[in-house]
Amino acid sequence: MSKYTRNKWRLKLHEIIYEADTPEGKLFDVVLLITILASILLVMLESVNSIDKNFHNFLNISEWVITILFTIEYIARILTVRKPLKYIFSFYGVIDLLSTIPKYISLIVGGVHALAALRALRLLRVFRILKLARYLGASNNLVNALKASKAKISVFLFAVIIVAIILGTIMYLVEGEENGFTNIPKSVYWCIVTLTTVGFGDIAPQTPLGQFIASLVMILGYGIIAVPTGIVSAEYTNQNKSDKAKESNNEEKEEPVHLNSQCCVNCLSEKHQDDAKFCFKCGCELNHD
Repeated sequence: MSKYTRNKWRLKLHEIIYEADTPEGKLFDVVLLITILASILLVMLESVNSIDKNFHNFLNISEWVITILFTIEYIARILTVRKPLKYIFSFYGVIDLLSTIPKYISLIVGGVHALAALRALRLLRVFRILKLARYLGASNNLVNALKASKAKISVFLFAVIIVAIILGTIMYLVEGEENGFTNIPKSVYWCIVTLTTVGFGDIAPQTPLGQFIASLVMILGYGIIAVPTGIVSAEYTNQNKSDKAKESNNEEKEEPVHLNSQCCVNCLSEKHQDDAKFCFKCGCELNHD
């Protein structure tokens, strides 16, 4: 096989594996997603003793088949890029590796294959495959609101921690070791559980004063839950008002979201403009039919 033919097949395989603009690429990604979902389901079913007891061989063989397919896919991803280390140490490269090796490690260390559930992270590719990127632009305001609220929420959480330490110490003094509040850290743990309205019930106040303080902590918890929501909501409203003000003043808007799924064969950069012919980062020519 000539070098030209090898490069042609390599580029074609890269287009199928890394991109979703062609029918073959879409089919590959859809099959990949279905396989990922199937593998996660198998791992979950295997953790159920009654199911594993009756279908252990089927589940085990199915997991090995999927693991081998993921291994082939991982190797193909490495072979179809010019800089393999770029992919290997990328976010998706690490995730792909971590989702493949647990079954092999389970041959040495039992029970590790359950970590194959990390394959769920590979479902992040659904944004590229189903063209959900168009909806990500609407989430920018929410992200900006969370960033703008970071300082306020940090101060609020710091205050909550102080309150939890004080109330936990008080409950330790009021209830004592005989009622389960054996030390201050455990009492602070109880206070946090109560403030968040989780209420495990493993520790409960027994004295009238302790129950009164617990009631105050529960009521305080409802208010604490509402504060971060109010902070973020206020910032989100400000973001929307800011966008409307920009539109009314005809100011420059945010860059549009591009749906081009082409991935550079050289540097693995994505998010190219829809009509891009060359990589915006390294200048390498992009695949085109």
